[in-house]
Amino acid sequence: MKLSDLNDGDRGTVLAMNGLSNEVRKKLMVMGLLPNTEVTLIRRAPMGDPLQVEVRGISLAMRESIASSIEVEKA
Repeated sequence: MKLSDLNDGDRGTVLAMNGLSNEVRKKLMVMGLLPNTEVTLIRRAPMGDPLQVEVRGISLAMRESIASSIEVEKA
């Protein structure tokens, strides 16, 4: 399933990042979003974009288009 498919409060483990440019992929990896890392969807903005996610205790804002390119396994 995609990270963007999770509901508020759901957790998942990152499996893959598909369809992202190398630049975006590197930025996400520097922020701690790596394969086999647990991620929690905290909430969505009122209009649905961006999403607030927590990775390794750090809160990140992420566009839904990027989140839809991240494969996760729901925990």
